[in-house]
Amino acid sequence: MARKAKNLLVELSRQGPHRVLRGDLALVGMPGLVCTPESGLGLPAVAFGHGWLQPPSRYHGLLRHLASWGVVAAAPATHAGPLGSHRLLAADLQTTLDVCVGVRLGDGAISVDPGKLGLAGHSTGGGSAVLAAAANPKVRAVATLAAAQTRPFATDAARGCSMPGLHLVGGRDVVAPPVANAELIAEAWSGPAQVRTLPKASHLGFTEGRHWSGLLVAGKAESATHKAAKALLTAFFLVHLAGQRDYLPLLETPFKSADITFDNTLEDPVDQSA
Repeated sequence: MARKAKNLLVELSRQGPHRVLRGDLALVGMPGLVCTPESGLGLPAVAFGHGWLQPPSRYHGLLRHLASWGVVAAAPATHAGPLGSHRLLAADLQTTLDVCVGVRLGDGAISVDPGKLGLAGHSTGGGSAVLAAAANPKVRAVATLAAAQTRPFATDAARGCSMPGLHLVGGRDVVAPPVANAELIAEAWSGPAQVRTLPKASHLGFTEGRHWSGLLVAGKAESATHKAAKALLTAFFLVHLAGQRDYLPLLETPFKSADITFDNTLEDPVDQSA
């Protein structure tokens, strides 16, 4: 099992088989970024919430990676200022999913299955993803990266989340310490939840490139953190949204680079491939 999981980790850390298209959510009335496979009907979709002061472009590689494995990935660019609203970003994440479902993407060769919707986010965007998930019964899976507390509290909203949750945290994160944020969210989660600690990851390790916010927020882009996050989020959404159970061993196996530090995953993921 461990050897198979390591092979899957390597496989899913690489680009998938699909050619990726990039689009602008502004074309449908909301600023933001969307990445899709070149074609495909009934695809899963994930809306991604940016962290405090972070533009969606800092997650472009992750969005492209998900799309290369057959998942439509979109990130609204709203509420990116220092006083951005967590509650309103959560609402925009829900709107982003509605757009993915209601609009034929690409040249009409791409559609999203309304039964295969997920949410994800980094820092306060992760907290906003939890807020959005608690308010939307159509969401089937939620993943967070270095989740930070929000107002309303993500820890309170987690009690209303019965879908599977995956929470990745950084062992060197001094902005959103795991015990004070992601672990509390996971402990309050009403459905199956798992926390994985990336021991060498900082708070901004999940972002890409350089940005002026690095003067205010600790950490910087880290390739090893990107590799682990891409593989784990891809496996998580392929299993729980697309029903591709072949990738389940990766979610069940701890790694030195991504140890399981909390796990109440008692339920088997539902096979949605039928």
